[in-house]
Amino acid sequence: MTDSTTPIVPAGWYPDPAGSANLRWWNGVAWTDQFQQPYSADATAVALKAPEGTKVYTPWIWLVVFLPYVTLPFLFTIDFSSMFDPEILLDQVASTQAQLALMTSPAYLLLTLFGWLTTAATVFFSWVDYKALRDAGVPKPFHWAFGFISLAGFPVYAIGRAVVTKRRTGRGSAVLWATIIAYVVMIIVIIAWTAVLVTQVMQSVMEMPFS
Repeated sequence: MTDSTTPIVPAGWYPDPAGSANLRWWNGVAWTDQFQQPYSADATAVALKAPEGTKVYTPWIWLVVFLPYVTLPFLFTIDFSSMFDPEILLDQVASTQAQLALMTSPAYLLLTLFGWLTTAATVFFSWVDYKALRDAGVPKPFHWAFGFISLAGFPVYAIGRAVVTKRRTGRGSAVLWATIIAYVVMIIVIIAWTAVLVTQVMQSVMEMPFS
């Protein structure tokens, strides 16, 4: 297909001169027998679709969603009342001792220990869930490494996983809603708990003798 009047064209994929819908490889001298389908956004979208009926809910994702809140009840077992005693608040040494006693109390230590354990478990279950989705046929699931952001207290993996899985399979929104509801409930509980503590502090301050 080459002659002295043919302009020099660099090697690459070009529309097939034979009229097919495919691209054909031009090696810089002549057309070859190599063909490929032209790129299209629709074709890419289809390629990222999981097979019909792919299982999107695993036991691991529910552990990722709810496990971080298992330690929340420990918060209410910590006795803060001694720190708000007016006599202790007026004594710097006694106040420091009260803080140390609080931080070494069984309830506080259990809260800290189980907090780290549940966070590590959440990252691990994010990886297991990611692998389960990939093995089930979900193309390019949300990456499990986002589970490390749970160290900062944000359920990024669960939310991202729900969004991406929904795009790939058309299902998976239950994970998103469960994550949002659990997170909102936690925020409400912490706000209420903080309000109680602030009230106790204010009462203690009002009871302090001023000379």
